[in-house]
Amino acid sequence: MSSSAQSPKIRRISPLSASEAKWTQLNKIEWTDQTGRERIWEAASRKTRGKTGIDAVAIAPILRHPSRPASTLLILQYRPPVQAMCVEFPAGLIDEGESPEQAAVRELKEETGYEGKVLDCSPTIVADPGLTDANMQMVTIEVNLKEGDKEPEQHLDEGEHIQRVIVPLTELYDKLQAFSKEEGKIVDAR
Repeated sequence: MSSSAQSPKIRRISPLSASEAKWTQLNKIEWTDQTGRERIWEAASRKTRGKTGIDAVAIAPILRHPSRPASTLLILQYRPPVQAMCVEFPAGLIDEGESPEQAAVRELKEETGYEGKVLDCSPTIVADPGLTDANMQMVTIEVNLKEGDKEPEQHLDEGEHIQRVIVPLTELYDKLQAFSKEEGKIVDAR
């Protein structure tokens, strides 16, 4: 964040009507439990899910450099729902017609500037199944760097403010623990 930038802050939280919601919708789920009892559940769904049935990707980048230890790349991004700077892996929604792997390569370049090769794509995973049916796949991308490579330019969308943090893999747990103790930061479950 540049010195002229201000800290993000929540001005107001208010109910959102279904007609105003661009990204999510609330669903009333009527179901029967294991004892035969009829129940009702409230859940949120993304409106952006495409034909793949997968909403998003999270990217676990592995940065390889000839003279530095293998590292990963975390991002810091303010997330209004939790009113905090989130420490997370790069991630994003899958565009219509994109595979999870294609979305991961695109999102990594947009959010971090780095480009690499897909090594693995996880099965579909969920993070908060008591609240939402939102899902994702975790994509591991290997980024091979050379001596003298400069940090690449990000290609952020309007309104995105993302800070990159390179962390040696052997220090990842300790770094996440340290971030979790910093005021105003929260570590994403991914």
